[in-house]
Amino acid sequence: MLLARQGFEVTLLERSRFPRYHIGESLLPSLLPLLDLLGARKAVERRGFVRKTGAYYDWGGQEWALRFGGLGRTAQYSFQVVRSEFDHALLEHARDQGVKVHEEVAVRTVGFRDGRATDAVWSSDQGERGVTRFRHLVDASGRAGLLSARQLRTRRFHDAFRNVAAWGYWRGAAPVETAPEGAICLFSLPDDGWFWAIPLHDGTLSVGLVTDKHSFTATRKALGSTEALYADRLRRCPALARLLARADRVSPLRVESDYSYVADRFCGPGWFLTGDAACFLDPLLSTGVHLAMYSGMLAAASIAAIQREEVAEDEAAAFYQGAYRHAYERLLILVGAFYDLHQGRNAHFRRAQTLSHRDQRPLRLHESFLHIISGVEDLHDAQDDTVTRLFTALREPIEGHAEVGLGGHGASLMTPWPTAPGQAVAGLRLVVEPRLGLSSTGN
Repeated sequence: MLLARQGFEVTLLERSRFPRYHIGESLLPSLLPLLDLLGARKAVERRGFVRKTGAYYDWGGQEWALRFGGLGRTAQYSFQVVRSEFDHALLEHARDQGVKVHEEVAVRTVGFRDGRATDAVWSSDQGERGVTRFRHLVDASGRAGLLSARQLRTRRFHDAFRNVAAWGYWRGAAPVETAPEGAICLFSLPDDGWFWAIPLHDGTLSVGLVTDKHSFTATRKALGSTEALYADRLRRCPALARLLARADRVSPLRVESDYSYVADRFCGPGWFLTGDAACFLDPLLSTGVHLAMYSGMLAAASIAAIQREEVAEDEAAAFYQGAYRHAYERLLILVGAFYDLHQGRNAHFRRAQTLSHRDQRPLRLHESFLHIISGVEDLHDAQDDTVTRLFTALREPIEGHAEVGLGGHGASLMTPWPTAPGQAVAGLRLVVEPRLGLSSTGN
């Protein structure tokens, strides 16, 4: 959409026919300025999705509520969406903006010439086959990972987050009285895992269990089925079980596993990976759609700047790689620290050490850790107290809500757009006005 709105010719090859089912229903407030940039907010608002004004955590024996309005940000809410409807609204808006959309067309391989991506070989559900040539390819193929998982084989899974999610939809659930309106609610289990509960505008509640792969496999074998495991974990979560006491599950369970991964490279000559095609962490902080749309914006800005010959392609690639990687790393650290929030000062480093050496090598983990809690660029003299400072920020209540809070945690999720000279990446910064692109720090 962003590229088409600037007059570039854009062809979208979509494997499915929309609307189609997808998970990832709880969105962050960072979505709103992106929807405005796309000119798509009205298209989303008119769908009548639940307005998400915060989050509620029954976690580790404590109850916290995060109200987006208490963060003092212009985006005071987000949405809990039925993804089939949300994604369909965006696809139709893309058509309206001039994108040539072809549904039920699957890209089979990407052709390379002298190391550069040049064409896509595709086939349709109607039996058609063809080749589309391009100057730039944006791989938004999600977990399927057309380039990173299938062709280049650069995807690596995180040993520290080998989790499994099992979820279904309930009707007739009671609300959490102390939660912000439309909030996502998260409930930790005493031994292994946690639940999400997301209210949707169709009257259902999405309820998902997340636990580590080893525990999931062993317990499912012992109890005989995924259904039995899910029911057993609900019994171990009395706060959530009370909400569902008079509710009925109205869908079968769905399961996803081994979903935490990262590609070695997010871009290369002629190609960009966006969203889940590049990386995915964990559903804990609802960051999937945020990273997908944020990276889409960064990719569009990079491609536009290259096409207009405002920057060299290798410079734009360095910007994209650095900016997207930094956003991902911040959240990698935050998710790990949040899981270990109630396990003591050294727990974060124990979890970080479970990342394999090849996981750690390309990551600026310590730097990202500092950026999360302070936002300061030059922090060389504050290297010894990072864990304590992060845990203090996470526990600090929101002003005006002394009994509950996640002030530092909530603020950390809003990835700042690298538009200011001080936020430049690889010597370039994002420009959104009067048109989307990149600019050197001197301009």
